[in-house]
Amino acid sequence: MIGDDDTCSDKHVPQGGEEQELDSRSIKIQQKRFYIDVKQNARGRFIKIAEVVSHERKSRLLLSMSTAHEFKNHLTQFNDLYVTLGPQNPESAPNDGKFKTVVMTKDNRRYYLDLKENDRGRFLRVSQTINFASGPRYQIRIPAQGMIEFRDALTELLDQYSTEEDQINLSNHSAVKKELPEGQHFRTENKKFYFDIGQNNFGVFMRISEVKLTYRTSITIPESSWARFRDILNDYCEKSEIASNDKNKIKDNDEGTSSKDNKN
Repeated sequence: MIGDDDTCSDKHVPQGGEEQELDSRSIKIQQKRFYIDVKQNARGRFIKIAEVVSHERKSRLLLSMSTAHEFKNHLTQFNDLYVTLGPQNPESAPNDGKFKTVVMTKDNRRYYLDLKENDRGRFLRVSQTINFASGPRYQIRIPAQGMIEFRDALTELLDQYSTEEDQINLSNHSAVKKELPEGQHFRTENKKFYFDIGQNNFGVFMRISEVKLTYRTSITIPESSWARFRDILNDYCEKSEIASNDKNKIKDNDEGTSSKDNKN
C-alpha cells in the first residue's frame, strides 16, 4: 500500500497488510458523492479518495500525504483558471477539450490533472497510473464548481494528520522547480493572444493561446525550443520590415515622379 515514510505517532501502528482509517470526509457535488479518507498502514499515512455515483463505488485514488499537499495546491490553481472562463460555448472550447493539464509524480505513480469540458459541463479529471504507462489507470471526475469545496475538505484532513516531514517532502519537490515569469497577453483586431509559462515533470513550457469570441486554440512550446522559435519569428519580422520599407520607397518615388510631371 501507498504511504509516506514518516514515523507515526499513534500508539498502535498497523502491521503487515493491516490498514487503519483515522478520519474521513464526505462531499456531495451535483449527483456525485466523494469520500476523502485518511488511512494508515505499516508504511505511514496516506489519502484515499473515492468517487461514488448512484450508490455504487465507481473509482478511487491513493495519494501519499506529500502528494496530497501538492494536489491541494493544484486545486487552487485550477479553480483560479476556472473562474476566469466565460460561459460554456462549444464553439470556443479547446480543440482537445482541455483548458489546462498538470502531471504529478510520486515514486512509481503518476497523476494526470486535466481541466476539461464536455456537453455536460466543466470538470477536473484526476487520473492515477501505477508503474507509469504500463500499469492500470484509475480516475475520478470532480465537477469544476466543486473544486474549492473539495480542496477545503482535503485541507482540513491534511492540517490535522500530516506531519512536518510531509511538508519537507513537498518543499524538496518544489525546490527543483524554477520561478516562472507571469503570463502576458495582448489584443489585436478581434482576437486575444495569451502567453502562459508552466512547468511539469517534462520541464518548462510556454502555452500560446489564440482566443476569439467563438474560437479558442493553443500550442505548447518546450523551453528548449524557445530560442529557435524566437529566431524564426525575428527572421520573419526583419523580412517583413524590409519589404515594408521597400514598398514605402517605391511609393515615395512614385509620388515624387507624379509631382514633377504635374509641374511640367
